[in-house]
Amino acid sequence: MNPAVLAGGAVGALLLGASVFGVRSEVSQAKERLEKGLTLEEKPKVATADDAEVGYCTPKFKEVLARVLHACGLVGENRRGCAPQDIQRLANISDDEFNQLFTPLKERGGVIMFDDGSEKLDEDAQKLIEKLWVERKGARYFFIVARASKTGTRQFNQALSHKRANSVKFHVDEKFKEKELDKMVGTMWLGYDYAQLGEEYCKWNISRGGKPCDAQAINRTAFVSWVDCRL
Repeated sequence: MNPAVLAGGAVGALLLGASVFGVRSEVSQAKERLEKGLTLEEKPKVATADDAEVGYCTPKFKEVLARVLHACGLVGENRRGCAPQDIQRLANISDDEFNQLFTPLKERGGVIMFDDGSEKLDEDAQKLIEKLWVERKGARYFFIVARASKTGTRQFNQALSHKRANSVKFHVDEKFKEKELDKMVGTMWLGYDYAQLGEEYCKWNISRGGKPCDAQAINRTAFVSWVDCRL
């Protein structure tokens, strides 16, 4: 027989054997992964609570937080803020789920009170904002979530809540002159259409602690807080 033919057949046999061996090896490895679980390198990245983080940074909390951060532009280079429709459409979060996101921050944050129809910060509001800002403790994101009460038109209150969020942000910027403020501060203006607060939030750390607080007053506000979780 022609030596070239014999050589070609031998090479083909070797290649076929290598191919069969490779397939068997891959099957064996897949079986081992199924039996033993994925290795650390192969596991998909999921939200987990880090030992160095505070107790509220649970996987569920971080999952919802990540959705809000992406929807509001704190992750990436897009816009830096959220209207109600952004949160509902992009983050797919209900009113209750959104409020629950901030419930663990009761002791970490504060509620900035405003007069009816106003976005002006009084002296107590300014002091509380400054106090909360300097208590960063290594956190990466600072949330400002502004609302309006159900008096006046929807359009007016949507614009008013936006102004309230900006009042807090502008005060921080003017007071502390942070170079990368936009990469740290996430503003949300909810008007009165989304995630209204109940009267129980009057018991939180509010800027007008000595004054009457009801369901209307607690929604003429901006909730502010650092978030300590790492994603």
